[in-house]
Amino acid sequence: MKFIVSSTALSSHLQAISRVINSKNALPILDCFLFELQDGTLSVTVSDSETTMVTTLEVNESDADGRFAIAARTLLDALKEIPEQPLAFDVNTSSLEITVQYQNGKYSLMGQNADEFPQSASLGENSVRVEMEAEVLLGGINRAIFATADDELRPVMNGIYFDITTDDITMVASDGHKLVRCKTSAARGNERAAFILPKKPASLLKNLLPKEVGTVVVEFDERNAVFTLESYRMVCRLIEGRYPNYNSVIPQNNPYKVTVDRQQLVSALRRVSIFSSQASSLIKLRLQENLIVISAQDIDFSTSAEEVLVCQYAGNPMSIGFKSTFLIDILNNISADEVVIELADPSRAGVITPVEQEENENLLMLLMPMMLND
Repeated sequence: MKFIVSSTALSSHLQAISRVINSKNALPILDCFLFELQDGTLSVTVSDSETTMVTTLEVNESDADGRFAIAARTLLDALKEIPEQPLAFDVNTSSLEITVQYQNGKYSLMGQNADEFPQSASLGENSVRVEMEAEVLLGGINRAIFATADDELRPVMNGIYFDITTDDITMVASDGHKLVRCKTSAARGNERAAFILPKKPASLLKNLLPKEVGTVVVEFDERNAVFTLESYRMVCRLIEGRYPNYNSVIPQNNPYKVTVDRQQLVSALRRVSIFSSQASSLIKLRLQENLIVISAQDIDFSTSAEEVLVCQYAGNPMSIGFKSTFLIDILNNISADEVVIELADPSRAGVITPVEQEENENLLMLLMPMMLND
């Protein structure tokens, strides 16, 4: 079987899906790309047995349909070095010898039997279908993925929870210290449904979606989800289990509200946190009328720092402690110029929201406080 394909088109598609492949696989065939040629369309599949991704591209000419597997690392590295030009693949389907010819030379390599490649999971009859714009899905994943946990004891926390209603879709992530809730009214379901997307497929989507325009179709049942993009399709195992009631941990009616320039606050936190205790990264925020005093100290090394920021605040003076790395993470994942930090008391979570929400979006982040010694 022979076919001709553009080197850069093939290389970019293979690069995009190669992130699925694990560095160590139980089955040797999972180190390979599965090539399938049918009616002039080439589909390439990769899998790590839980997540499978397929990409399709048109070939310039082909003489027969067929399928074979080929070592991913070798092919990727070989294609990286070839500038844009047609590549001619010649595959002996019985001996699996493969020749790739390019302008000034050729590669010879051995293929593997395509039948060893595992089948991807299929959805049950009771699957739910949702459509959303690529940029809406990307926005939610971008904002939430940093707050997912790595918790072997509570696997449900290790992914992004999609809470789908007939009015909107909410994407939630939390590791028990911080929480992100991103609600979008630009997408909705036909019925009430939910699933938990694991971190690996979420980060694969995060890499693919910036290049996509148009609608992403999401179909899922209790165990698997299928994301269909323009030239990619991903099937992944979902995290099974019940996600905690995220709305119940968000404090309501917080009396203390401070409005502050986000970038100035991040810069001040970065400077002051250098002097915090390395074990705890504790920084203290002291709120006074229209001022925030940010301070940190490391008693072991007798170092401390303090910085004063102008803000809008009219309540009684109060102090609260946070882990600086978490607070900086949260502020870096909000795009607005100004943020509102809502507080109830030093022992309850702080709620951080942008002053101006993006269109059709309601973003809220929450951070648990740390105890202050004084």
